[in-house]
Amino acid sequence: MSAPVPQPGILDIAAYVGGASAIAGAKRIIKLSSNEGAFGPSPKAIEAAQQSASHMHRYPDGGATQLRQALADRHGLDVDRIVCGAGSDELLSLLCSAYAGPGDEVLHSAHGFLMYAISAKAAGATPVAAPEKNLCVDVDALLDHVTDKTRIVFVANPNNPTGTCIPSAEIERLWQGLPSDVLLVVDAAYAEFVDDPDYSAGQDLVEKADNVVMTRTFSKLYSLGGARIGWAYCSAQIADVLNRVRGPFNVTSTALAMGLAALGDEEFTAMVRRETIRIRDHVTDDLHKLQIKTTNSVGNFILMNPGTGAGRDAEACDEFLKARGIIVRRVTGYGLPDYLRVTVGTEEEMSAFLDAIRDFMNGAGL
Repeated sequence: MSAPVPQPGILDIAAYVGGASAIAGAKRIIKLSSNEGAFGPSPKAIEAAQQSASHMHRYPDGGATQLRQALADRHGLDVDRIVCGAGSDELLSLLCSAYAGPGDEVLHSAHGFLMYAISAKAAGATPVAAPEKNLCVDVDALLDHVTDKTRIVFVANPNNPTGTCIPSAEIERLWQGLPSDVLLVVDAAYAEFVDDPDYSAGQDLVEKADNVVMTRTFSKLYSLGGARIGWAYCSAQIADVLNRVRGPFNVTSTALAMGLAALGDEEFTAMVRRETIRIRDHVTDDLHKLQIKTTNSVGNFILMNPGTGAGRDAEACDEFLKARGIIVRRVTGYGLPDYLRVTVGTEEEMSAFLDAIRDFMNGAGL
């Protein structure tokens, strides 16, 4: 008997592997591997989740009406052009399945988020990677790789895992260089951590372009990765397409309640943003004092190169940190074997991380 056969290309997909959460034998673990929020969800979001438990026998609001209205009010957007998803990952996947297929190409930067290529292959399309310049999105390289088969261009800004970003003028230059039938998706998952007057998450471009989508998430600043809430802002036509292909109740009632409460807790959110940026910049400075190279990260994480000498490379550093109960992220799958990505944790967690890095650089235990 023969077994069902998946569509061509599906078995060529290397499944996404999230950051590790456990170390065998470790009594205490500091997890800095998944770019999760260091301070946890807003207390108001936790309370909202508890209150929602009594309504679990009811389906959620399939239109995410209250959350979309709150997002529109907060960011000054047209509520009818907002679509919510089970994390922004779902929306990226839906865009690929709706706008790309066999024979089409989906373009992204060389060290872009792994889900771009995975979603492209799942839709039957071919992912194409354009080289970066100094671990930063290169608009000219992306434009050079556009062909008559290109259907979608993904740009993470800031980018994961490099942490680098480009100014809004460069995103607009990219859009201006694309054919009008090519979809530009600006993935702004880490937008809230950027403090640069030349930066825009993408909503301004969406307002004047029918072929641009901005995606955002509640997983980072709002620390709701486990709830799975993302959203997109796009033209009315693209919003209509996304609403046709998404599941009828794709965001749970608990997630909707938590997202609405988290969005309303402005004091807590401001604290998280302020402290994350402060700790990130402090840790980056200390790494530089240890002669460890980093990118100019503007996310809630740091990409660092501990060195390439024998016993001093990323693999050795990763193993050393694990022995101290600290989990960071290897990014070999992103084509960056010499680097480690380190999520910004609490001040206590990052102090323990820096102590371990100093010992590693000083040869302790080697």
